[in-house]
Amino acid sequence: MNILTFVICSALLVLSVNGFSRNLPILSFDEGYSHLFGDDNLMVLKDGKSAHISLDERTGSGFVSQDLYLHGYFSASIKLPSDYTAGVVVAFYMSNGDIYEKNHDEIDFEFLGNIRGKDWRIQTNIYGNGSTSIGREERYGLWFDPSEDFHQYTILWTQNLIIFYVDNVPIREIKRTEAMGGDFPSKPMSLYATIWDGSDWATNGGKYRVSYKYAPYIAEFSDFILHGCAVDPIEQSKCDDAPKYSSMPSLITHEQRTKMMSFRKNYMQYSYCYDRSRYTVPPTECVIDSKEAERLRGFDPVTFGGARRHRGKRHHRGRSSRAEASSI
Repeated sequence: MNILTFVICSALLVLSVNGFSRNLPILSFDEGYSHLFGDDNLMVLKDGKSAHISLDERTGSGFVSQDLYLHGYFSASIKLPSDYTAGVVVAFYMSNGDIYEKNHDEIDFEFLGNIRGKDWRIQTNIYGNGSTSIGREERYGLWFDPSEDFHQYTILWTQNLIIFYVDNVPIREIKRTEAMGGDFPSKPMSLYATIWDGSDWATNGGKYRVSYKYAPYIAEFSDFILHGCAVDPIEQSKCDDAPKYSSMPSLITHEQRTKMMSFRKNYMQYSYCYDRSRYTVPPTECVIDSKEAERLRGFDPVTFGGARRHRGKRHHRGRSSRAEASSI
């Protein structure tokens, strides 16, 4: 891939995401996306600016961007299904698995449903060059109910940095390191939105499955932003019409970093870096925070403390009170 591509797509990265996102055009569905699967389970609303994807006993559904992108800012406002959603997975993600079957890249937002009375959870993850054997998952709760209203979810992907945002609050930052090698996503990707049946794993490891008596499960999407370097699907070597793409933010401001630290302290439930049942030695890119490690050990001593799992009666940790949104 041409080095000029990387320079063009990652140059002049100086604006904060808040101001940056307000200046970006919101596309209609037909301007940026195409039907992926699910027949009439994908519905584009009359205004052309919103779409619904649904899951029922027949099928899930989804849509995909018309262009491939090498880096950029990708965003949508999403409202998730409500009530009993165990086993339901809504995904908003980037991938090139249709082009690179054995060495694909991926950047994921996955929304994992739950039993009635329990909150939706968010999972983020990345793969680079087919590195599916090394999970880099993190999971979080939220400071709001994502089924009550629309909220903005954003992926910022540059040559050396990936940031996940919720309502312009950064929740995770992944910096490219030499030790990661090709595990950092680096090839052009499409943007996808899907809803599907993840009963085998999505809720308590598959303990609770999709109940189709509550179907259809409908996820609503609007405020589509596709701002990046669209590449030729054949050559995949240069950005089409590159001068029209303005700079993308690459630095988290002090205020944003404070909010990110608060979010992670209050809402992060899992991080692969601290999973001692999975990795005896953390992957090389992990930077271990002792306070973060201590909090996660208290949350789950088996996974994060290396403790042995005891048989017999289970003692359930009570749900902590939800922090106010202003604390993020």
